[in-house]
Amino acid sequence: MNSRRKLFVALGAGMLAAPFGAFAQQQGKVWRIGYIDFGSRKSLVDSGRYANLIEGLRERGYVEGRNLVFEARFAEGNADRLNPLAAEMVQKKIDLILSQGTPASHAAKLATTTIPIVVVATTDPVGDGFAKSLARPGGNITGMSSSAEDTVQKLVELLSAAVPGLTRIAVANNPGSSAHTGLVLRVQDAVRRTGKQVLPMGVRTREEIERGFETVMRARAEAMIIFADSFLFSERAHFAALALKYRLPSINALGGYAEVGGLMSFGAEINENFRRAGIFVDKILKGAKPAELPFEQPTKFSLQINTTTAKRLGVKISQELLLRADKVFE
Repeated sequence: MNSRRKLFVALGAGMLAAPFGAFAQQQGKVWRIGYIDFGSRKSLVDSGRYANLIEGLRERGYVEGRNLVFEARFAEGNADRLNPLAAEMVQKKIDLILSQGTPASHAAKLATTTIPIVVVATTDPVGDGFAKSLARPGGNITGMSSSAEDTVQKLVELLSAAVPGLTRIAVANNPGSSAHTGLVLRVQDAVRRTGKQVLPMGVRTREEIERGFETVMRARAEAMIIFADSFLFSERAHFAALALKYRLPSINALGGYAEVGGLMSFGAEINENFRRAGIFVDKILKGAKPAELPFEQPTKFSLQINTTTAKRLGVKISQELLLRADKVFE
């Protein structure tokens, strides 16, 4: 861990080490911001997302311990905990809620129709029921999209380029995500003309991930696409280890996968969303209405490749593909 990351982790101890904050030397207006996440504290910090969140808030003048108190809640991968955690947070009389991912955002929406909610990342804000339109959300929710539905075709293309002659693709998805059913259909549409076969692999627990790998390998899967999702992201290292164990080339729709040993990842720079969340927070706390703040769509996408994993899998990554990569891990 570099010195900058250590500094942010140290600064964030108050938010992440305890469910409630007690901070000294607060002067003037002290804003209370809630944060709810389907994943874990560890995943938030290790991924660099927390560092970006703190940096984005500091850029707008919000400093924990001075004019900001966090109420952070983590479901630790258990969807059944989200609704009670969101309800508990609302009872703390917070000024704004930050939610990460579609399941956590649904829980926040169910808990309140009045407290402003900023979604850090969700696949389809309109389809998920968070906004009437991207330009004018119309309720108490705004934020940022991951545009995962727009990257499906690219995931298939990149995986096919890395594994020539690919015919059977496993698709790891979360059945609890309202967006993933449609994304599976998009993959099927994307490969139908090429004669490839899609093997859906719905998983919601770590045990289901392990059983899912066994099932798709029996079906002779040759590669795997892993969708963007809070739970699937928190289990990215587990996916990478199992993919290596079964010698299954894989690509993840979120960054951070190649870094922990996965073969490839391609998707929006979600870490940047955490920094930009500070912009939404600042506007709303200064009087802007979520109903009138457009949902942002990502403008930057990143391709990451792990060449060490490629060698261990016996996959030869072309020079052309390596030159297109934004990051290469060796």
